[in-house]
Amino acid sequence: VGADPYLERPILEKHVSEGGSQSGLNYAVASMQGWRAQMEDAHTCMPQLRGELTDWGYFAVFDGHAGTTVAQYCSRNLLDHILATANVSPSPSSGGIKASEEPEQAKEGIREGFLNIDRHMHQLARQDSWDRSGSTAAAVLISPQHIYFINCGDSRTLLCHDGQVAFYTEDHKPFNPREKERIQNAGGSVTLQRVNGSLAVSRALGDFDFKEVDWRPQTEQLVSPEPEVYHLERTPEDEFLILACDGVWDAIGNEELCAFVRSRLQVCEDLREICSQVIDLCLYKGSLDNISIIIVCFPGAPQVSQEALQQEAALEQQIDAKVEGDLSRDEDPDLLYVIKFLAAEEIFTYKNCLITIWYVEYCNCLHPTTNNQTNSIALL
Repeated sequence: VGADPYLERPILEKHVSEGGSQSGLNYAVASMQGWRAQMEDAHTCMPQLRGELTDWGYFAVFDGHAGTTVAQYCSRNLLDHILATANVSPSPSSGGIKASEEPEQAKEGIREGFLNIDRHMHQLARQDSWDRSGSTAAAVLISPQHIYFINCGDSRTLLCHDGQVAFYTEDHKPFNPREKERIQNAGGSVTLQRVNGSLAVSRALGDFDFKEVDWRPQTEQLVSPEPEVYHLERTPEDEFLILACDGVWDAIGNEELCAFVRSRLQVCEDLREICSQVIDLCLYKGSLDNISIIIVCFPGAPQVSQEALQQEAALEQQIDAKVEGDLSRDEDPDLLYVIKFLAAEEIFTYKNCLITIWYVEYCNCLHPTTNNQTNSIALL
């Protein structure tokens, strides 16, 4: 019997950082081990590349499984493999990636970089007896003209543009018809929505137990390392990007998370705090996985608004008054009242965050020895 993948109590320590670039990109990243027995997520944040690519940025999240080796190696080395390809390399005469930055060439170079690093890791795994791990990858390359969305697995990236979700990457799951066809053509099956009843993603870096048919091309194995790559032209209406592992997306949908982040940007200037609030939200909504999120803000991102600040202050004051009244009568805080109040106010993006934060804080004051975290998860 294998070790239990979950802990009796979650590890709540968050690792948070932030940064920016001269071109106007600002970002924050936050991660937490949560209920998982091991932290297998990794990430890379480079808002400003080196050398002749200083007006380019690169961000990526890697969700490892069955170990950490592949996710950690990719976080350190994937970009170098991409930039080493013939299609994605600095042009001495142009001072950038090709004189005209041809998107199709750049996209082909990104795909080639993924296949190259996977091939290289396969050799290292055999030589150095690596663990049997694999990793998803969700990444973006941001040039002055374009955003390149790169996805391999079920981590996800979305773009908020002019207040709406304008684009998001599609998860690579074994039950998707195209993925299922490749798996079956490679001699495998999809059982319990998993590759051979085992792996929950159909594309990944690493996972070399699923890539052992030497005569098959890399992209035709049971699990493919080939990313899907898309590009969009940048516009002034681009607001922010969210890159996150499935510990986020299994708990909250695209539209809800976009609206939540957008609302928090109007009341909070600290991107680190917003990332931290997203992690809290996902945890209290029941996420049992490692949780990692990167938020990248463009110059067109929402700014702090006095109206939004006043609205939030009024909300907190009314909830405070209700909870203090309950406490003065030796009653537990009335969660149902809070839910109904927020629903009546139609403040959709505050709802889950405020309920969980206020309810858990006040219940901890009342019953400090109670496992209120589990209670809050059940309630939501």
